[in-house]
Amino acid sequence: MKGLTFYGRLGKFTWRMCALVLASQSILVFFGALFAWGIARADQTGAPTAYLVVGSLFAVGCLVAAGLMRSPIGVTLGWLVQLACFASMAIVPMMGLVGLIFGSLWVVCLVQGKRIDAAAAAREGGADTLTP
Repeated sequence: MKGLTFYGRLGKFTWRMCALVLASQSILVFFGALFAWGIARADQTGAPTAYLVVGSLFAVGCLVAAGLMRSPIGVTLGWLVQLACFASMAIVPMMGLVGLIFGSLWVVCLVQGKRIDAAAAAREGGADTLTP
């Protein structure tokens, strides 16, 4: 797909927007973990403590990926977070909606962020030629 990056450094605007998406996603992932814990505990099915621990670690993973967006591996971790969000549908089916929304935001930030970074670089390069 044109405009999608899977590994490497991102432009300043792009990594900021992607980090914002991941940080916001971590909140809903944590709420999903609490939901899975509560439902498993109420129904006395599954492993409620494991759901809470794994979901909380997943939320922390979202924050770690957001913090690493400046590094080349940050965007790869971001893609893994998006895949893990869809995988969490096995426990909490509504996480599919969370994955769809934040996955869409992730792709839009990567594609549009690259365009905005290119426009900003062109503007900065053009500004140097206009000064005497």
